[in-house]
Amino acid sequence: MPSSTKSVDSKERKVDEYDAQIGGCVELAGSSQEGPSAKLWTKIDVAVLPVVTVLFFLSSLDKGNISNAAVAGLLEELNMTPYQYSVALTVTLVPYTIIEFATNLLMKVVGPRLMLPTLAILWGFMCTMQGNDTTGFVRSYSGLLACRFFLGLVEGGLLPGISLYLASFYPRRKLQLRTSIMFSAVSIASAFSGLLAAAIVKMDGIGNKPGWAWLFILEGLFTILYGGVAYYLLPNTPISLPFLTNADKAHIARTLHEEGIMLVDEPGDAFKWAEISRTFRRPHVLLIGLAGFLNGASVSGLGYFLPIILTGLGYEGTQAQLMSVPPFAVAAVLAIIASFFSDRYGQRGFTMVVFGALATAGFAIFLASYVDRVRYGSLFLLVPGCFGIGPPLGTWVANNMAPFPRRATALAFVNSMTNVGAILVTWLFGTLSPAPRYTSATITLLVFQIVTVLCAVGNYVWLSAENKRKEMLRNESGLAAEAPEKGSEGVMAAGDDSIWYQFVL
Repeated sequence: MPSSTKSVDSKERKVDEYDAQIGGCVELAGSSQEGPSAKLWTKIDVAVLPVVTVLFFLSSLDKGNISNAAVAGLLEELNMTPYQYSVALTVTLVPYTIIEFATNLLMKVVGPRLMLPTLAILWGFMCTMQGNDTTGFVRSYSGLLACRFFLGLVEGGLLPGISLYLASFYPRRKLQLRTSIMFSAVSIASAFSGLLAAAIVKMDGIGNKPGWAWLFILEGLFTILYGGVAYYLLPNTPISLPFLTNADKAHIARTLHEEGIMLVDEPGDAFKWAEISRTFRRPHVLLIGLAGFLNGASVSGLGYFLPIILTGLGYEGTQAQLMSVPPFAVAAVLAIIASFFSDRYGQRGFTMVVFGALATAGFAIFLASYVDRVRYGSLFLLVPGCFGIGPPLGTWVANNMAPFPRRATALAFVNSMTNVGAILVTWLFGTLSPAPRYTSATITLLVFQIVTVLCAVGNYVWLSAENKRKEMLRNESGLAAEAPEKGSEGVMAAGDDSIWYQFVL
């Protein structure tokens, strides 16, 4: 018997054993006369989405609060130049880029319920240390750099980890709305951070600490507390939720398996270097990776620098913090609305094109105008445009990669590319492109939006051609219209190579 066939048989035996452990879910699904409740996925939403959204919200808050601290006096306190501020941001993002592959591979071993809350507690601790001068960490610029490095090291695995986690919970056509709700935490954190910073900096002088130090301390402490609670709230898999019936679990197992989706703790998909390396030869992964790089630069530029940009538009201090809120709030609402329609019609590429066009218009107005009010108004186009690209971008790569090792690798790769883009943009604003016009940075990000749209169009064309090729092969071979549940050609074994695996456009 060929080794590949033995491997498939071994995987199927492990999956069968797993099915038996959860109560014969697949068999139950096949024998049920009535489908499970239409509210099944909503039940999972209620249990899972609030937990991961708050985790990602706290991550975004703790990573980006340095921009609020900068406006509140951090730069003056530590005698930092714009160049040194860019270095501090870069030091955070470099370990982000490195750690993401390792954490996605590790999650298969230790499980998300253990890994994700542990990451939260660790980065919350490092965030707190940025404001605790009694430790000696932030009495100097070098101390801040040390904190930022370790913050990035322990926080970097969260986004690819949550993306992989959600992709193991939901069918492909139900994923973007959930991802968008989670991603909205970035917009909400960016908006809320301004409100929160305006309140916290009023603690200036309490405990002989400046207001910016209390930003780091209080936000970090809350993250530590929530990380501890998340150990008890976060399920490893959807079928481990205690309130689900056997029929519910049966439907989940069958639905996910039909789409080549394996649960995080399910046996059968060991990581192999050959399998991982194949991920990087997929054209759609490379195109989305490039788009991730471009979007990462845009989103991080706005997240890190918008309060500082607003000071160049005539707003100062607390007012600059508050004026950053409305554009981010609009971004969160539009992203969720667009994701609802994207899931309903299965159009990831079209969603990216629309938001890319919106961002392009916003950057063009910001570049062309010399009127501060008009430039502020352009933020209501470019901020929703940039932040709205993230959900379909992340969902698109998760939707079109199977089995689990390829999906985990692809998500880590795309997220690493977004962080490389973020590293680039830390040098664009202020250092290479001076305030208040930020001409070079604006032109660069304007071009990035255009190229992002081209990547989306190119990916749509390639995936459409692949779907037609697979349909032709099925017709020529006279094979069944539906994929076999088992065997080397099924989606569980062959993944996205299977001729029954249809790419989401």
